[in-house]
Amino acid sequence: MKKTNVALIQMSCEPDTGKNLDKAADRIVDAAKHGAELICLPELFRTQYFCQREDHALFATAESIPGPSTERLSQIAREHKVVIIASLFERRAPGLYHNTAVTLERDGSIADTYRKMHIPDDPLYYEKFYFTPGDLGFRALRSTAGNIGTLVCWDQWYPEGARITALKGAEVLFFPTAIGWHPSEKAEFGEAQYDAWQTTQRAHAISNGVWVCAVNRVGFEHGDVLHEGVNMPGPEGAGLEFWGGSFIADPFGRIVAKASHDTEETLYVEIDPAQVEITRQHWPFLRDRRIDAYEGVTKRFIE
Repeated sequence: MKKTNVALIQMSCEPDTGKNLDKAADRIVDAAKHGAELICLPELFRTQYFCQREDHALFATAESIPGPSTERLSQIAREHKVVIIASLFERRAPGLYHNTAVTLERDGSIADTYRKMHIPDDPLYYEKFYFTPGDLGFRALRSTAGNIGTLVCWDQWYPEGARITALKGAEVLFFPTAIGWHPSEKAEFGEAQYDAWQTTQRAHAISNGVWVCAVNRVGFEHGDVLHEGVNMPGPEGAGLEFWGGSFIADPFGRIVAKASHDTEETLYVEIDPAQVEITRQHWPFLRDRRIDAYEGVTKRFIE
């Protein structure tokens, strides 16, 4: 049960996709130099959050896996002997795209791929236009940095995803995220929205006896994108203020590190997998599950 130094990179994203990749690469190298062994980037870090509108031109920003981003990050993983989790806009085939998280091992190889399962469709979060729901299921990986599982943003609201990933052996759950406030709602609902977001993920930690690492972007965005010389401006209007607040919770749901709401920063925490064993011994929620009585959970609604 080796302890692992984890780093979450809370960053802002500018229109230029190349500059965002450069920034992410620099932040990963810096985290590695500070002793991080397992590093996670926020959701769709290569672009501003473009799902604020529906625009066919934006499919040009998608990339294959393996592809340019994984090639760049694989070199860093190999050079600095770190495990990297990176969220990408995947072009799987013509007309078929996913919101995908890739885990790169210390040797630079692609160790795991997870395609976001739950796809939202809300004002300024029009993800169903771009992303096909994941078809790889919930996954856990026995990486050289520990037993981990990755889910993406909207997945974080669903206890089923966290539970299945934990049951498959994950002891640390990572949630790359892009979530923020509508400016018109922040004053009235902002505090409650962030609290709900943090609380539901802390609940995943408690109910499954796992570490939870949620990494968000920060800053105000209209979804402007500059990709390979092509400018794709976002819609006029209020835009989104991404609320940062990245955090790490231990297996009892206690916040052990938390980032600010308005500043780029990297969170560092030493994760001790022994805490998973200890917590589950004292709070044996997995032991006491009534697996004979849960058939209803697979139904849309029970009349």
